[in-house]
Amino acid sequence: MNQAAPCGMMSSAPADVRSLDGLRNFINLALCQKENLLENHFPMTELELTRGGDCCGYQFTLHGPRSVKLSAVWDRKGNEVLFYDAVGKRFARTRLPHDVI
Repeated sequence: MNQAAPCGMMSSAPADVRSLDGLRNFINLALCQKENLLENHFPMTELELTRGGDCCGYQFTLHGPRSVKLSAVWDRKGNEVLFYDAVGKRFARTRLPHDVI
């Protein structure tokens, strides 16, 4: 999979992610661009992923129109985001250059 920013996003976008809010915004933008959806117009849910009682990442799901669901998983240890389309196929992988706090 590519290491570049998904869906034609500005290449500097991953570098701007330094917080959980920044991660949410980055993922929302990427998922909306994938399906040509208006940004921040559809709800996005998140689920904390744990291993041995410790947070190891988050799963984000964008709930678009007509029951379309796109998702992304942030792996805390690898500090990367895996993006999945509406049929569950991974379409991008982006490594974040800074730790998310």
